[in-house]
Amino acid sequence: MTATSARKPRKARDAQESRRMLVEAAAQIFNSDGFHGTDTNRIAKAAGYTPGTFYTHFTDKRAIFLEVYQCWVDAELIDIAAGVKFKGPDQSERLAKTILNHHKKWKTFRASLRALYAIDPEIRTARLAQRARQIDAITTISVEAGREPLSRSRIFCNLLLLEVICDSIADGNLQTLRIRESEMFQILVENIGRLRAD
Repeated sequence: MTATSARKPRKARDAQESRRMLVEAAAQIFNSDGFHGTDTNRIAKAAGYTPGTFYTHFTDKRAIFLEVYQCWVDAELIDIAAGVKFKGPDQSERLAKTILNHHKKWKTFRASLRALYAIDPEIRTARLAQRARQIDAITTISVEAGREPLSRSRIFCNLLLLEVICDSIADGNLQTLRIRESEMFQILVENIGRLRAD
């Protein structure tokens, strides 16, 4: 049964489990149908709860979207930290694959995030806070690896380039532009190498 199909409402269970189930259902729906393609009732039903249970945990659809975004960044940082622990000449390539696959897996969610960032001040604030968190995490990883960390502005520029490349590949834009994915992937690898080696 998919997350979008209606389930029989569940009896109340512990609050953490209910919240987790709501977030999981929202993540699946946001990633299949986008932010504007659903509502709070549908999210609650997909998780197996009544709409009232949704509002016990979240004030509105934006609030759960922000929670899903927090989980998305958490998962990406965990994947990156695991990739950094791998030592070898192809570490940058492995990290590039990890980051790209994360963007491909969540392409519809990320499209909603980009659109909302442009028009919603609360989403913009949250995204900038997550960006600062990513910069801090990269700085910490550099220090723990015994390297001099890059400046925040250089890390930010590299993150922007990584994000644009990953989103362009995930969204399927390259074929229309007559650009080979393998060439963009190589640029992605080189950019990650700069983050690691500069």
